[in-house]
Amino acid sequence: MTSNVIVMALAPVFFVLLLGYAAGRFKIVDNHHVDGLNALVMDFALPASLFAATASASRSQMIAQTPLFLVLGLTMLLLYAAWYWAVRSFVKVSGPDASLQALTIGFPNLAGVGLPILSSVLGPAGTVPVAVALATGSILISPLTLIMVEMSASKSHGGELSGWQILSAVRRAVTKPVVLAPALGIVLSLSDLNPDALAHACLALIGSAAAGVALFLTGLILSAQSFRLDWKVVAATAASDVIRPLLAIAAVFVIPIAPDTAKTAILLAAVPSGFFGILFAVNYRLDSATAGSMVIASTGFSIVTMAIAIAVLFPH
Repeated sequence: MTSNVIVMALAPVFFVLLLGYAAGRFKIVDNHHVDGLNALVMDFALPASLFAATASASRSQMIAQTPLFLVLGLTMLLLYAAWYWAVRSFVKVSGPDASLQALTIGFPNLAGVGLPILSSVLGPAGTVPVAVALATGSILISPLTLIMVEMSASKSHGGELSGWQILSAVRRAVTKPVVLAPALGIVLSLSDLNPDALAHACLALIGSAAAGVALFLTGLILSAQSFRLDWKVVAATAASDVIRPLLAIAAVFVIPIAPDTAKTAILLAAVPSGFFGILFAVNYRLDSATAGSMVIASTGFSIVTMAIAIAVLFPH
């Protein structure tokens, strides 16, 4: 079972990544002007997917996911802060680039890798934990990155930041669709105001494109860059694929959580680096090559680490 789950989960991911990479390399799709695809993913498809998944969960289902939210939230925030501090202190990376790298490492690829793996291991019941995990990263660490990037952009255009400019940057960050959609979905779920079948079907149709188009776009962006394997990429891979699940293991000993939910949290924490950092970097004209190299290395190495995680957590 273990090898089959890994192959079924990761083979499609690499296939779509390579498809996007080939499309860019062979000039089938312009890999230097990807703003339209980026907007499709970050402003429409992914927000619709997150909203539909969270809003359609029952109140009891959502409340039952609170320990998962806490464990993954603590894990992501700790790793995010540690990487941001390390590269700012020792490598002198700029604040926006450091935040994008930290986002890439701290926020795993739950849409592209986490969902198929949880669906293979848990069946249909795996959808809600993945949606909550995606919402966790979208609500907690994506806004942190967006705030830092927005503040840096405001500062570059107007010198020293005023209080009003800081508030404006925060407002722009937290009103991004990818941040608002899961937050609103959780509020509706907790209020028992679930969308009706027609609304859910409409959102699910565009939302179903999120993972595939995001992976294709990631491959397309990577085709315009060279893969850089340096100590930073190696350290980022270790942080994503080894340290993140270890942090989740430590968190389940601190936060009261049911054994089955703990296993799910640890498995989700073991998912390789996500693509949000790349997409944000492209959107704000920042360094996407480093984040791209981190995603490639982390995804490749996760074939080993994910196999170990599944074998230990779900042996049957």
